[in-house]
Amino acid sequence: MAKTPKPEGETQEGGEAGGSSSKKKLIIIGGAAVAVLLVGGGAAFFLTGGSPATPAVADVAAVEAASQPHAYYYDLPMMILNLSTADERPTFVKMEIALEVSDDKMLEVIKPNLPRVLDAFQTYMRELRASDLQGSAGLFRLKEELQRRVNIAVYPARVDDVLFKNVIVQ
Repeated sequence: MAKTPKPEGETQEGGEAGGSSSKKKLIIIGGAAVAVLLVGGGAAFFLTGGSPATPAVADVAAVEAASQPHAYYYDLPMMILNLSTADERPTFVKMEIALEVSDDKMLEVIKPNLPRVLDAFQTYMRELRASDLQGSAGLFRLKEELQRRVNIAVYPARVDDVLFKNVIVQ
């Protein structure tokens, strides 16, 4: 019997050089894995009631309450102060400030101590020069120093932040 010529990729022993049987196995295994994932996902979908898992109403309320900031603000009266200058030319700053506290009980401590807070602000501000307030770094330093001074004035209460509503240097 005459031997028929083999295609180019086949060897004499009957095996295939390209390994198409291993490719078939890989495709079958991949298809089986996808089928298992689909069946598992479908089972999970039906077991949870056909909708995504929803947290209990109490859990949602607790998360919303925790995510909302609990801050209270106290607006200080507008202050117009003159700054220290090297020459005789007067320089003024107009400031509107709000104090941020975390508890409304602290507002009750700040109100009677308001004259001490304003005194601490004004005595500090009179020593500043206009160049001390230039740029964002200058305002940041001013904010930190005012917060330190107001916390000393209203101790044992604590002010979380000093917020500038308006700062005008003239």
